[in-house]
Amino acid sequence: MILGVGIDVVDIDRFGASLERTPALRQRLFTESERGLPLRSLAARFAAKEALAKALGSPVGLSWSDATVLRGEDGRPELDVRGSVLARTKELGIQTLHVSLSHDAGIASAVVVAEGEP
Repeated sequence: MILGVGIDVVDIDRFGASLERTPALRQRLFTESERGLPLRSLAARFAAKEALAKALGSPVGLSWSDATVLRGEDGRPELDVRGSVLARTKELGIQTLHVSLSHDAGIASAVVVAEGEP
């Protein structure tokens, strides 16, 4: 059963300007394994984290670093969650998170679908 869906879009240039203006954002928004990725990949991962928060009902207290977007063995993106994000998924009965990323024409986007049993 689908328990939540989230979508987000990010203007890549605007996001890059934010990272340049506030260097601490990179540390706050991304895990160590994500930080060295190209800007378009960072923007897509930020969109994924925003989409994830929406799929989880946008509760207060989620930590950005409690979710990492990884590349699976088959090349598809996967979400690795822990801490505050894992606690919220358990609270909602979510067993599987699906994520899709895209970036084109200066825009990065992501969709997250949360599946489970309430």
